[in-house]
Amino acid sequence: MASKFGLAGGLPERRVRPIWDAIDSRQFKNALKLVTSLLSKNPNSPYALVLSSYHLPSSPNLCNLLFLRFGLSTSARLGPFLLCFSPRTKSMEFYFDALKALILERMGKAEEALSVCLNAKELLYNNDSVLMDDLTLSTLQIVFQRLDHLDLATSCYEYACGKFPNNLELMMGLFNCYVREYSFVKQQQTAIKMYKLAGEERSLLWAVCSIQLQVLVGKISAWIAKAVQKLKSLDPCVCNCRGRGDINNLSDGLGWLIMILFVFKVMLSTYFGLDSCKVLCGNGGEKLLLLAEGLLKKHVASHSLHEPEALMVYISILEQQAKYGDALEILCGKLGSLLVIEVDKLRIQGRLLARAGDYSAAANIFQKILELSPDDWECFLDYLGCLLEDDRYWSGRAMDDPVNRSKSVDYKISYLTDEVFDSRMSNASAFVQKLQEDTDKNFIRGPYLASIEIERRKHLHREGDDDKLMELLMQYFVRFGHLACSTSDVEMFLDVLSPGKNIDFVDKLKKAYECVPTVPTKVLGQSITFLKVQELMGNTFELPITELEARAVKMAELYCKNLPLSKDLDSQESMYGEELLSMLCNILIQSFWRTRHVGYLTEAIMVLEFGLNVRRHVSQYKVLLLHLYSHWGALSLAHQWFKSLDVKNILMETVTHHILPQMLVSPLWVDLNNLLQDYLKFMDDHFRESADLTFLAYRHRNYSKVIEFVQFKERLQHSYQYLVARVEAPILQLKQNADNIEEEEAVLEKLKCGIHFLELSNEIGSKSLTFNEDLQSRPWWTPCSERNYLLGPFEGVSYCPREDLTKEKEASVRRAVERKSLLPRMIYLSIRSASTSVKENFDVNGSISDPKISSELKILLERYAKMLGFSFSEAIEVVSGVSGGLKSSEVFGLDLIDWLNFAVFLNSWNLGSHELGQADGDGIQLQTWQIVNSLLEKYIMKKMNLTEPTINSPWNSFPILVQLVTEPFAWHALVIQACVRSSLPSGKKKKKTGPADTSALFYTRDSVLSLCSTLENLVKWCKEIINQPEDEKLESFLSSFQKKEQEGPGQVFQILETLASSVNDIDLGEQISQALKSWNHVDVARKIVTGKCGVAAEFLQICESKFKMLQKLKQQIAQF
Repeated sequence: MASKFGLAGGLPERRVRPIWDAIDSRQFKNALKLVTSLLSKNPNSPYALVLSSYHLPSSPNLCNLLFLRFGLSTSARLGPFLLCFSPRTKSMEFYFDALKALILERMGKAEEALSVCLNAKELLYNNDSVLMDDLTLSTLQIVFQRLDHLDLATSCYEYACGKFPNNLELMMGLFNCYVREYSFVKQQQTAIKMYKLAGEERSLLWAVCSIQLQVLVGKISAWIAKAVQKLKSLDPCVCNCRGRGDINNLSDGLGWLIMILFVFKVMLSTYFGLDSCKVLCGNGGEKLLLLAEGLLKKHVASHSLHEPEALMVYISILEQQAKYGDALEILCGKLGSLLVIEVDKLRIQGRLLARAGDYSAAANIFQKILELSPDDWECFLDYLGCLLEDDRYWSGRAMDDPVNRSKSVDYKISYLTDEVFDSRMSNASAFVQKLQEDTDKNFIRGPYLASIEIERRKHLHREGDDDKLMELLMQYFVRFGHLACSTSDVEMFLDVLSPGKNIDFVDKLKKAYECVPTVPTKVLGQSITFLKVQELMGNTFELPITELEARAVKMAELYCKNLPLSKDLDSQESMYGEELLSMLCNILIQSFWRTRHVGYLTEAIMVLEFGLNVRRHVSQYKVLLLHLYSHWGALSLAHQWFKSLDVKNILMETVTHHILPQMLVSPLWVDLNNLLQDYLKFMDDHFRESADLTFLAYRHRNYSKVIEFVQFKERLQHSYQYLVARVEAPILQLKQNADNIEEEEAVLEKLKCGIHFLELSNEIGSKSLTFNEDLQSRPWWTPCSERNYLLGPFEGVSYCPREDLTKEKEASVRRAVERKSLLPRMIYLSIRSASTSVKENFDVNGSISDPKISSELKILLERYAKMLGFSFSEAIEVVSGVSGGLKSSEVFGLDLIDWLNFAVFLNSWNLGSHELGQADGDGIQLQTWQIVNSLLEKYIMKKMNLTEPTINSPWNSFPILVQLVTEPFAWHALVIQACVRSSLPSGKKKKKTGPADTSALFYTRDSVLSLCSTLENLVKWCKEIINQPEDEKLESFLSSFQKKEQEGPGQVFQILETLASSVNDIDLGEQISQALKSWNHVDVARKIVTGKCGVAAEFLQICESKFKMLQKLKQQIAQF
């Protein structure tokens, strides 16, 4: 038996190592000789036999060596040789099948690989003589995993473990399978079996971590149960539901929500392997934690603990049960010696004391930590919270979420008496003062920020002194004001000052900086800090335009003056004063918002291009340029700058929001497809690999990371951006193929006729969404992708805060994605409905033979209308009223595209159902066809006229124009194609059973003529932009900011041009000098003009393709 579980069939590593070395040095002939020799001595070894077939090494990570070292070309070259190999024994056959499946999967032959894997599985089940080493099973598992059949890999391991129940290696492989499936209950059971078998501390902690994960998921299920009970109390009608519920007994609103919650609960139980019914009883989680505690307590009594992570898990289990005293006893006992870093041990002790309510003792512990680490800001907030006996943080949910743990400094107002409050604040001030004295030479910021925070707390307690707060702020800025982080450090403290004190503080800070002589870099840093404080104080929007221009000129001069300070820096290092150009750009954008003078906008673009010419790697400039180009209409340039950010890994989730929303409504379909595919590939790869990371954390005994990895994976799975990308990717395919109905139907067939996305739409209502974007990196004028201040009039605000729009955004995203997810199915049904509506085979009543299409499409239309805030009948009145001029177009609001989509699908439904209009049906089609034709023509022409056919203006209406053409227009054209195709002769004369519908072609022809006329105007508009002479476009662009007047845009640009034209190699250094000499504003302007024309050219190509398709349809109709 022992040989069965050795290294690949019992071969010792010392005999295989020479083969590996020969292959690593690419001496394949020598490797073949060694393999042949090994095979002659071990004729029944599947491992040696496979090596002789492959000429490749094998190891516990054979697939990595095979494909990562030698690539797919090697596997493809050796594949045919492997496929003709004839195994000599059943064990060899089993191992051979696993490797052959691996080769086939890597060659892209998924079906054949699955077939081979299933053969290997059958061989495993039906032959007792098969050698079942972990290497062979793990190879099989890899293939099953890549083919999305993890359950089959798990069943193989389960069978092997059942056959050899005492083999620890196989049980570990089974545990790994359960980790990949996130089956926490089975993880626990397997780990406990391993612990009973070997008594290892590691196995016990694996079981305990699995219990913790069950409790974590159980909390979600418990929340759902509470929501259901609360909803039932609000809606007594649903109390009649029994078991899984009778839909007929559910009331219209809350009952359906309860049903959704129930389904979500069942999904949790199925997906996580958790019996959520236990949680619903209220004590399931408690029993699980008691079990974990009992297992640990028993192990400690007999074996103690030997790893710091084990102690952390034990304390965590006790802490989750609110057994803080027991946890403190363990921490302060012998086991506490496992934590060798004193600060870490004290931090845990302080947290436990605070959660137990012993705030005085906790404050003393945190005070000790501050004495050891005085710059620990989070520890100071803990210390201050304990002094004020603020339990909101300690009892909050943040303690249970290490991934998203964030500590707010805006604590509730203390309930302490004024006397106690003053006493404790005095003690805190004295302690902080001592810290400042002890660390005076260390130049750390924590103690000085602590003094300001104490004064802020006094303000919140209505005992603050503005003068004292200003004095502390002045001390901080004088000492640390040259640091780039100084303004962000005190931003929240500046908000406490009254408006009158703000002005006084700015004046005092200006005088203080004028009196402090220091080195040039510190002078520059203080100057930038002062400008930032001015901006934060909020008086920027109240200044006259001339003063804003003067401030921008001052920043430009400061940038040019201090450029020599960076001459010796590496090209990858941040320059001194590079923030000035970003701040200067913000002022120019403010000026544009207030005056609507496009020169400020173009000047801001040129300033940032200048900065990137000097330093190519400043991401802040790139992000600003990206958004400016998006607003300007040169989206191709915006996409280029986004690609230059080199976004990889998790940044795909946190940074893609800068470009994805704009690309979704652009004509740059190739770039959009690449962006979506890259993003989806990262997410799918992460979900596939996250289980590997989790198991790796288990193997390396990093149990806190196990919890974090699972939580992080769950957070990404609920990402709203991931949901949007999953829906938008197939819709892009539908847009790209909309000009050919056969290709469109092929895409729909791959999408299972939209059924999958219909199911996704049903799930969205019960799906919690996470928003993982880094919104702090966005410009002030667009704090989130749904808001852009520049599109509206100047609001006169004193300061544009970064609002928390999460709740508002979540509701908006849900509605938008839910509507989008209905599109594939509605497009499919519309094509079917249009196709059957014009066929000659009618029954005696003149209705189509398959009413299911119309009934399903009507249900979806009713649902679509409800998402727009109207009933089905009301929505029909809206579109007909707006089309006929009886209602204002303002009723559409921001949902113009969705309303026109509704009109298109309404027409398709009406073609087959004949439910609207007059009884004879003649007015029905006339009405709905005319509604769609009128709305499309009206809004396409309106948006086209609002978008000036010039380069020198932002194209604010252009995205809507693109959407109109690529969505409702395209879907309407598909309906027309379906009607025309169904009207063509089919080769055989069909017997008529009822009157044929001859009016459909008449209305189809009118629609084609209407759409052709609209497209002709669009094509002419695009060509007018593109064909304009380049010199005229350049002159128009440059003239917006190249003026001789002393006021207005262009002043900053002239300063930068003067710098570029008078380069001094000695002062600036070779690198900066060469960058300035290469600067040519005309070339940059030409790039901008070309980029904007490129977007128009892509849109023109789309329009011409649709126009060609309509012309072909016109010719076909003319033949009838």
